[in-house]
Amino acid sequence: MSAKATKGGTLLRVAGVTVRFGGITAIDNVSFEVRQGELLGLIGPNGAGKTTMLRAITGVVRATEGQVELDGERIDGLPIDRRIHRGLALSQQLVKPFREISVIDNVALAAGSAKTASPLKSLLHVARDEELATARRMLERVGIAQHADQRPAIQPLGVLKRLEMARALALKPRLLLLDEPLAGLNSREARSMADTIAEINRQGVTIVLIEHNLGEVMRICQRLVVLDNGRKIADGEPRAVMDDPAVRAAYLGGDAVAAPAVQSAEGAVHA
Repeated sequence: MSAKATKGGTLLRVAGVTVRFGGITAIDNVSFEVRQGELLGLIGPNGAGKTTMLRAITGVVRATEGQVELDGERIDGLPIDRRIHRGLALSQQLVKPFREISVIDNVALAAGSAKTASPLKSLLHVARDEELATARRMLERVGIAQHADQRPAIQPLGVLKRLEMARALALKPRLLLLDEPLAGLNSREARSMADTIAEINRQGVTIVLIEHNLGEVMRICQRLVVLDNGRKIADGEPRAVMDDPAVRAAYLGGDAVAAPAVQSAEGAVHA
C-alpha cells in the first residue's frame, strides 16, 4: 500500500482500467493519476468514454479490468456507498434534486447521508442543527445561499447546477468529480461557474472536471487528460496537450494540422 497523499502527492490512481458492455469496449486500458490539490480536466470528443470513466471510479459501472486507488487504497471492489465514505463525490450532468423540498433541505439530506448508507436514516438527520449549518455553508460556498428556502422546482438551470455541486460538497469529499457542470449555461453563467469551481479547488478540494467548454477548461485546469474512443491519447499541461496532433485530430477529424482555437461557450471548436 502506498503512503497517504500529501500536498501534491497522488490522491487518485487509475491503472489499466477497461470497461466493456457486451462486445463494446467503452474504456480501453486507461491509466492516469490525479495529484492532491489538483484541478484536472478529463476531456475528449463526444463518445470518448469520459462519463463512463467517472462512473467506473465511483462504482456506478464496474471495471472489467484494472484498478482504482484512492489515497493508496484500492476501491474498485467496493460498493458505491463505501467509495463515497472513503471520500469520493460526483456532481452529475443531469441535475435531479428533490424538487418539492427546499434547496437547503436538499443539501442537508446529503450532509446527513455522509453518516449513513441508508437514505431513510439520512432523512432523520435533516432536523439536526449540524446538517443544516453544513448545508448553509455549502450554499454560500457555491454562491446560492439566497435561494436556501426556495424550492428547486422554481429555480433556473444555473442555480440547479450549483445546488448539485453543493450537495456533492456536503459529503466533504477528498475528490470531487464534476460531469459537465457548465452544460446548458450561457457564456456569462459558464464563466461564473468555472470561477466557482476554481475557487473551490483553491480552498483545497481536488477536482476532476469533465467539460466540453474548452475555453473554460483551458482557463482553470492545471492539467488535462484526453480520451478518444475509450483510449487515453494525451496527458499534460493544457496548452501542450491542445497542440498535440492526436488531440487536434480527435476534435477536428482526419489529419488536422492547424491548432484549434479553444471551444467557445456555445460549444463550437474551430481551427
